[in-house]
Amino acid sequence: MAKKSPNKKSSKKPSLINLQKPSKKSFKSKPPRDGGKGTKTELGDPVLSHQQKQASLALQLEDDVPDFPRGGGSSLSKQELEDVRAEVDAEFEAEERVSKKKNKRAKRLEWRSQSAEDDMGSLFGDAFTGKLPRFANKITLKNISPGMKLWGVISEVNQKDVVVSLPGGLRGLVRASEAFDPLPNDGVKGDKESNFLSSIYHVGQLVSCIVQQVDDEKKETGKRRIWLSLRLSLLHKGLTMDIIQEGMVLSAYIKSIEDHGYTLNFGFGSFTGFMPESRQSERKDTEVKVGQLIQGVVKSIDKTRKLLYMSSDSDMVSKCVTKDLKGISIDLLVPGMMVDTRVRSSLENGIMLSFLTYFTGTVDIFNLSETFPSANWKDYYTQGKKVNARILFIDPTTRAVGLTLNPHLVHNRAPPTLVQTGDIFDQSKIIRIDRGLGLLLEIPSSPVATPAYVSVSDVADKEIKKLEKNFKEGSLVRVRVLGLRHLEGLATGILKASAFEGTVFTHSDVKPGMVVKAKVIAVDSFGAIVQLGSGVKALCPLRHMSEFEITKPRKKFQVGAELVFRVLGCKSKRITVTHKKTLVKSKLEILSSYADAIEGLITHGWITNIENHGCFVRFYNGVQGFAPRSELGLDLGCVINSMYHVEQVVKCRVTSSIPASRRINLSFTAKKTRIAEDDMMNLGSLVSGVVEQVTPHAVVVCVNSKSHIKGTISPEHLSDHLGLGALLKSVLKPGHQFDKLLVLDIEGSNLILTAKYSLVNSARDLPLDIKQVCPHSIVHGYVCNLIEAGCFVRFVGRLTGFAPKHKAVDDRRSDVSEVFSIGQSVRCNVVDVNSETNRITLALKQSLCSSTDASFIREYFLLEDKISKLQLLGSESSELNWVDEFQVGSIIEGKVNEKKEFGVVISFEKYKDIFGFISQYQLDGIAVDFGTTVQAAVLDISKSERLLDLSLKPQFVERSKREGSSVHSVKKKRGRETHKGLDLKQTVHAQVEIVKEDYLASFRTSFPSYKEFLFGKIVVATVADLPSPSTGGRLLLLLKSMNEVMDSSTSKRAKRKANIDVGSVVQAEITEIKPLELRVKFGSGFHGRVHITEATDDNLAEDPFNSLRVGQTVNAMIVSKCNRNRSYQWELSLKHSLLAGAGEVEDGLLVEDFDYPIGGRVSGFVYKVDKEWAWVTVSRDVRAQLYILDSASEPTELEKFEKHFYIGMALSGYVIKADKEKKLLRIVLHPILTHVDSACSLSDDCSTSPLNGNKACHISVGGFVGGRISKILPGVGGVLVQIDQHLYGKVHFTELTKAWVSDPLAGYHEGQFVKCKVLEISHSFKGTVHVDLSLRLTSDDMDHGKFADLYPSMNSISPRVENIEDLKPDIVVKGYVKNVSSRGCFIMISRTVDAKILLSNLSDGFVENPETEFPVGKLVIGRVISVEPLSKRVEVTLKTSNSVSVSKLDVNSLNKLTVGDFISGRVKRIESYGLFVTIDDTNLVGLCHVSELSDEHIDNIETKHKAGEVVRAKVLKVDKERHRIALGMKNSYFTGDTNDQKLSEHGTNSAIEENHVFEGTGAISFPGIDDFDIKSDNEKLSVLGKLESRASIQPLDVPLDEIENSDVDNVVNQDHENPNAADIMDEKSKKREKKKAKVEREQEIQAAEERLLEKGIPRNADEFEKLIRTSPNSSFVWIKYMAFMLSLADVEKARSIAERALRTINIREESEKLNIWVAYFNLENEYGNPPEEAVKKLFYRALQYCDPKKLYLALLGMYERTEQHKLADDLLGKMIKKFKSSCKVWLRRVQRLLQQNHDGIQSNINRALLCLPRHKHIKFISQTAILEFKCGVPDRGRSLFEGMLREYPKRTDLWSIYLDQEIRLGDVDVIRSLFERAISLSLPPKKMKFLFTKYLEYEKSLGDEERASTVREKAREYVESNVK
Repeated sequence: MAKKSPNKKSSKKPSLINLQKPSKKSFKSKPPRDGGKGTKTELGDPVLSHQQKQASLALQLEDDVPDFPRGGGSSLSKQELEDVRAEVDAEFEAEERVSKKKNKRAKRLEWRSQSAEDDMGSLFGDAFTGKLPRFANKITLKNISPGMKLWGVISEVNQKDVVVSLPGGLRGLVRASEAFDPLPNDGVKGDKESNFLSSIYHVGQLVSCIVQQVDDEKKETGKRRIWLSLRLSLLHKGLTMDIIQEGMVLSAYIKSIEDHGYTLNFGFGSFTGFMPESRQSERKDTEVKVGQLIQGVVKSIDKTRKLLYMSSDSDMVSKCVTKDLKGISIDLLVPGMMVDTRVRSSLENGIMLSFLTYFTGTVDIFNLSETFPSANWKDYYTQGKKVNARILFIDPTTRAVGLTLNPHLVHNRAPPTLVQTGDIFDQSKIIRIDRGLGLLLEIPSSPVATPAYVSVSDVADKEIKKLEKNFKEGSLVRVRVLGLRHLEGLATGILKASAFEGTVFTHSDVKPGMVVKAKVIAVDSFGAIVQLGSGVKALCPLRHMSEFEITKPRKKFQVGAELVFRVLGCKSKRITVTHKKTLVKSKLEILSSYADAIEGLITHGWITNIENHGCFVRFYNGVQGFAPRSELGLDLGCVINSMYHVEQVVKCRVTSSIPASRRINLSFTAKKTRIAEDDMMNLGSLVSGVVEQVTPHAVVVCVNSKSHIKGTISPEHLSDHLGLGALLKSVLKPGHQFDKLLVLDIEGSNLILTAKYSLVNSARDLPLDIKQVCPHSIVHGYVCNLIEAGCFVRFVGRLTGFAPKHKAVDDRRSDVSEVFSIGQSVRCNVVDVNSETNRITLALKQSLCSSTDASFIREYFLLEDKISKLQLLGSESSELNWVDEFQVGSIIEGKVNEKKEFGVVISFEKYKDIFGFISQYQLDGIAVDFGTTVQAAVLDISKSERLLDLSLKPQFVERSKREGSSVHSVKKKRGRETHKGLDLKQTVHAQVEIVKEDYLASFRTSFPSYKEFLFGKIVVATVADLPSPSTGGRLLLLLKSMNEVMDSSTSKRAKRKANIDVGSVVQAEITEIKPLELRVKFGSGFHGRVHITEATDDNLAEDPFNSLRVGQTVNAMIVSKCNRNRSYQWELSLKHSLLAGAGEVEDGLLVEDFDYPIGGRVSGFVYKVDKEWAWVTVSRDVRAQLYILDSASEPTELEKFEKHFYIGMALSGYVIKADKEKKLLRIVLHPILTHVDSACSLSDDCSTSPLNGNKACHISVGGFVGGRISKILPGVGGVLVQIDQHLYGKVHFTELTKAWVSDPLAGYHEGQFVKCKVLEISHSFKGTVHVDLSLRLTSDDMDHGKFADLYPSMNSISPRVENIEDLKPDIVVKGYVKNVSSRGCFIMISRTVDAKILLSNLSDGFVENPETEFPVGKLVIGRVISVEPLSKRVEVTLKTSNSVSVSKLDVNSLNKLTVGDFISGRVKRIESYGLFVTIDDTNLVGLCHVSELSDEHIDNIETKHKAGEVVRAKVLKVDKERHRIALGMKNSYFTGDTNDQKLSEHGTNSAIEENHVFEGTGAISFPGIDDFDIKSDNEKLSVLGKLESRASIQPLDVPLDEIENSDVDNVVNQDHENPNAADIMDEKSKKREKKKAKVEREQEIQAAEERLLEKGIPRNADEFEKLIRTSPNSSFVWIKYMAFMLSLADVEKARSIAERALRTINIREESEKLNIWVAYFNLENEYGNPPEEAVKKLFYRALQYCDPKKLYLALLGMYERTEQHKLADDLLGKMIKKFKSSCKVWLRRVQRLLQQNHDGIQSNINRALLCLPRHKHIKFISQTAILEFKCGVPDRGRSLFEGMLREYPKRTDLWSIYLDQEIRLGDVDVIRSLFERAISLSLPPKKMKFLFTKYLEYEKSLGDEERASTVREKAREYVESNVK
């Protein structure tokens, strides 16, 4: 091999390049032999230079360096290796001769480069051998392979794919089919049709994915794509239920959304999951959808059901670490999984970690925990350090694992993106310099800095070999963001100066209208791809490559050429540009948004579409506008396509724009044409003009005006007859004069004209806008469009109406397009006008809008004559003399020229161009031959066609000869009658002789087809016009309807013009019949109306128009004149009474008076019906309303209200209200009763009340009315029924059904119609009406048979009870439970009578829970025990036995029992709280509470005692009032000194529940107990269990008696309705006794506590444990135990005891639990860390188990005792909001304000009174006043008391409290004056006795006997005055 000589400029590099060539080729062609474990070059990370790569390859071939040291082999053949080595040896020998020093330096560099190339390009797993790798694993395009699992973040969500940002700055794509696993029920199938990916994924979401495919390496680097899959079935491959453990984090799809959570799918059907809704609600996602991917933590595993219970708590998910599982494989590792790792070693660009025992992974320098790692970052990661990391990627092939320590990713959050590509930052700080690789910068983004890395190739435009010489750490540089690595939160930057030049750097810099330079990089059939200077690519569509169409784009655009373009639009990252020269060089303003379209703006655009009415023009950024034809600058009659073409660039002027509607109107003319105001033509005006030009599409006319405005007439607008219009256009010449033209529309300066006679003649009547269109009027128009559903008719301008198909043609089988044609003239009947929607509904049927005169057919012949004259202008003969010789009816002679099947053609010698025609019908069987001369009668002449219609019938020929050709035949339908003796409007019979299409059709083809008229058919017609020159000598007739019978005799005098005035009788012809009126015409063109109420004298006839027909003539009287804006002028009447007295009519007779008395009967006809009302017309001007509920009382009739009443129906009713101003009546169908028991008597002024008032005169007691259920009231409230428009009645619960049923509401629902009976009508003082109703409709429905079985011994059975007087003792009644309490219940016997049932009378057996067994609304049967009519009290029993009363023996037995007696008895029943014992020799039953059964604690009573067992007990208490006996069975009661063992009789009484004390026949019960409001004491605690409320252990104080134990509670009950002062004194004495008993019980409990402690105070934990086992529900013992632990300084143990207590104490012992919570609060308040947070956390926890109000009060008390005033105020503020209706809370607020000397007392009092219920006001005010006397300002307290006494002066309880507070202050004068005021009141004697006694006691307490005697004297005077 030849050696190469050294080069001066290059010592090693040229040889290395040469050496690289053969080896590089071989390396690419052969894959690695180790199955993919060989070296792979990395792309996208810090890269070695090209020379270093080549040197490393050369150095690898040395003898002492092994090939592929990790098990791989060389890719070169043996011969190639020998050749290369020889060349290397020669090269090194040459280099050694040059310099040995350079050789050594180069060798070190080459070795280092080789190692870097070897390590950085490979993935190393945990199975490597030998030395550790130098570099961390990284993912690049060259080493990524299918099967890799990667962690990524979603950067884009498109309709068909998802873009994922991967590690190392790579991007992957996920197809829609790979975005999720198909669910078994295909839950997102419907979403797939829409943009479903965006509903289940969002930008910034972290996802785990697996590589499916990587594009071939042959593709360009920028075009290679990585295809990913997000399917969990691939990621979780190999996952089973046995591997899953609690606490593991898994991903899942939401399979379905259930009521209480979500079912989950993990990608395969072997197991499923469930996530509770409460857990899911904590997530930040606003909406959960089926198919959504979520992460969750396994909470529990149900292997039987193969179900995982998951939680998606974000905090829990981010903190869960994967546990070390035995035998876990690499397939079970999932990207994103968090693991505990340990630092194994540091690498050159990262660290190596070990995790899960068997695995190792690496972390590169961009995934460290520091956001800005400095140069000495390795010092932080010492060997053996523990860190949390998440898996970044997994390569199952090489077992390589990448990890990340990024703090955002470790917390399971994507790093924030705070910068955008293209952003420039001037003050970026250099953090680290990587020699030969790049720079790490700190970009000053907001709110936090962002790291950015600049590769060495992007540092400067020139190559920099040593970065450390040009840059220093800490210096500031200017950087531009080149890209983003979303997963690492890292930006890539560039420092090159060229990067800051130019206007376009990224897609966001491109703006519509911008002019840019770009290079053509590709040309295709669709256009060219161009590249801007910064690399941004754009598309130049084919149509924008040039001004003109290009067939060969590659010739126009050369690849590589640099051209100038203008940006058309930027949508997402798709940029389109144009190379059209006009657009690129345009200097006009750019229009890129609809908001920029200002009127007058001139800009360039290009045409995108051309229509007949204008052009669509496109501008920049998708903005589009429209230029109408009038603004295109075209000549009149010119076609748009002849001047413009699609894609043509045009200059436009904006005439108007509506940005909100995205509409822009344009003009192609530079300036707006201005027309003088004098020359402005208005729509609908008549003009004249001269034909200037005739084009194929229009006739151009120069209008006769000063400015010579031009107009166009389309061919269809030349005539009403389309055939004649086309003929006229063919003969028109410039210069022809049009005398009358109608301006239909104005387009710019061009007028759209019409010459249609129908429109020109009715120009004044044509509507210009919708306001001028009147319903039921006849309007002329023309067809502008046809669709299958109907026909559009246009009038003047753009005013258009629509005729549906069923209203357009008489025959529904006909097609609209067959009947009508565009441009055809029509007469329209306006059916409806909707001003809101601007819609006009028309009818075009011939039967509704046929012509009423012969003007149009007359115009037809005039136009035909005009056309014939125009035809002669260009012909040789310019005369019409031949017409004079061929007059209609004359006899002519001609020769047969031709014979055909359908007739004979006749020619004339004198006129060669005129022919005659005789049809077969007119030949009348006469045989004629060719050339035969015949004489025929002329029937018709067609001047334009120069054709004669002849007849050979003898009756025509002979008659014409006989009369000398003076006979004129009938035109249109030939008749034999002469016109002599005929009058206009005369009805005649005619025979059809000739059938012509134009004549029959007139100008409307919807007229019955001419084919229906057969020759010889007799038709009925009206003489429309007599023969004259204008008709061509024809007699014109108008046809009547085909099936109509006409009156033949008509008076001629009735048709003559007469003086028309009110009262005149005229003969009118019916032109139209409507349901409620007739339209008639009379006289000379007068039109009128006959209202339906004017057809007969009375309005009782069902169909008064039934005998009338259109065209019929009737006698009518004019009764009034109408307004001008109507289509008729006169109101007429057909009443016989008016016509009979026509000669005596006076002016006043026809004036309609409004005289409709209440109760009077009226008749009319229904003209409108809706869901609620039927509207009746009583006369022409008076209307009446019938409400739906007044129409009937039967529900079936009310349901068919709209069907029952129809338009035109005759109806009679009775007036209940009348409004004279509105001329409106309110009627009902039944007569009005005049008795006083009605909702409003007839004497009320109903005539002046509004119709919507709340009075209902037609409703009376005992009557039946129709009603509609408005609301079903809750519980037993009954039903609210609407019986009038604004009147409602109530149906009591007992009045709902005939029979007593268990659920009377079952058959009713809101909106249901019902028949009601009025039971009672009452009026309130406010004027409102209250109506009681019944749905029973019968009065007695008792089922006697049912009671016979239940009550065989009862004497009488009562029917339904209406009044309390009907009740007597011992009768049986039924009723519904009204309410239930622990004392019994109340039942409803009727709507006026309620009865009470005591608990003891509810059943023969024991009632455990009255609320459950007797729910509200239950039907019960009972017997009356007692009735008190005066107090309206009724008592009932539900017992069926006879022994209801208590025997005297039982009463005596109860009286004989005393406390301390020993009794014997048998156990009757065992309950959890004690034993019921039947006392021997009596029927008495007592209760032995569980705490009194034994001296030791008993867990289960049933193990100690059984029912029927004989027991001995001691009587502890006898409560004669409450009929209770308390027993004790402790052994201590029967041994030793009983006095020492005796407990207070009050101790166990509180444990007795009233519901369980007495039962059975032996129960003690006294009738007449009325007090249902006394609350039972539900305490069931032992003496020891009562001790906790007195505990005084610090800091565990539990004072629950705040305000409730203070004197404030001494306020008496606010029930001021009881006037008996003695009762008040009795109540006070009872309360004093109760208070005294409570004090005694407290003393006894205290003694018991002392005895308990004396017996043995627990001195260690074991003794406390024994005590707890004895009394587990005693909070006193638990709190003592906690205090004991605190004394030992063991706070944690005290907390654990509190937790035990909360778990141990029975859930029913709420007060005991509350004491523990309060003690716990005190503990945390003293020892918590920090105390405030600890107490708050504990408080929110306690709220879930305790009464919130009590808990808040307890916490408030603790804050106040510990003087934490701020916390107390904050808590009190929350309590005010939460318990704003609590009097106690507001009083605490007032008390606290007083203690703080706050000034806002009055405002808080006012606020409290607004929030509190009214029944709590007196209590609140009185207690507030007491607080003011005690700790506030007494004067404010006096003001409060004085205010209450002004309102309630007779309440002695308030006087007593007021006096007590003043006595406590001690101001004698004030006290005495207050007493004097009190005794001066006029009160009952008992109350006065109380006041005098209190006054006397006060004076005695002062020791003033003189004042005391004065008080006695005043009391004596009071007694004497009252006795007299």
